Amino acid sequence: MICREAGQQEGKRKSSGHIQRLLSNRLTSLIFQIEMEHVSFPALSRVAICGGTHGNELSGVYMVREMQKRQADKVGSASITTVLANPKAVDVCRRYIERDLNRCFTDALLSAPITDSTPYELRRAQELNAQLGPIGSQEAMDLVCDLHNTTSNMGLCLIFYSLDWISLHIYKYIQSKITSAPVRALQLDLPLSEVFSLESVGKHGFAVEVGPQPHGVVRADIFNLMKEAVELITDWIQKFNSGCTFEGGEVEAYNYVKIIDYPRDPITHEITAAIHPHLQDNDFSLLRTGDPMFQSFLGETVTYEGEELYPFFVNECAYYEKNIAFHLSRKTTFSIPSISVKE
Repeated sequence: MICREAGQQEGKRKSSGHIQRLLSNRLTSLIFQIEMEHVSFPALSRVAICGGTHGNELSGVYMVREMQKRQADKVGSASITTVLANPKAVDVCRRYIERDLNRCFTDALLSAPITDSTPYELRRAQELNAQLGPIGSQEAMDLVCDLHNTTSNMGLCLIFYSLDWISLHIYKYIQSKITSAPVRALQLDLPLSEVFSLESVGKHGFAVEVGPQPHGVVRADIFNLMKEAVELITDWIQKFNSGCTFEGGEVEAYNYVKIIDYPRDPITHEITAAIHPHLQDNDFSLLRTGDPMFQSFLGETVTYEGEELYPFFVNECAYYEKNIAFHLSRKTTFSIPSISVKE
């Protein structure tokens, strides 16, 4: 992997130690490039496309329902399993019933004993793990794609954990085909033991976030964008399984860094400001020191201080309860190898 951080200004002078590290890193990158010229993977024979993990994110709900109506259970040699992940939450058009299903796929929660008091989503997570996994096993789905909506202006965003060449090539393919909206990738960079969301159940997996769309609403333009992405994913799978070689190259992605909460009253802990108009709807635009970040309810501006980073999930409705105003990330470039199916 070749990484470089964007949006940071280098100092005019660099220490000799820094230069030595830089040369060492470049040498390591060159060696790695030679070693990663081509990688082959087993065919993606079993694929799951999930929606309704959050019951009020309706593009994925209707995407899965439409695929089930059309009995879209095959693409080339691959079988497609469509799953409405949280049907009880879908029925009442709520994010969840008792707790966030998409935080229930940790090792600890998946192995916890089921009792009469176990929340519904924990039971459902274990059912999904049995159906699509078990996580980390050879029996797990070859690829799990989980469909989501966000109220933030994220465009189309693929979210994954570790550096996975399959996921990055699918992202590269989608990005080359879709021109109606920005297509980005976001890496959370967590070890397998700490992952928490549905797509982690598969051997390969990622979430697809599409927005902006209010929760409990389906917009035609956002649904169509998700539909186009799903069609491109299945198209890529068919080409890959048929023996196509996908050339390597560089792809740009964002690495999660940290969370920013709203300003709060020190006594009541209620928020005292909203996202500033200059930041609102500007997900993935570079945030620099001095840029407006919040506007207090008294009209005062709170500015950003710190490393230049890229915000995402700005003012996401579902994150108010999690004390998150937005997340911050670094822009990174990865070199990926060419890949093909194992013969």
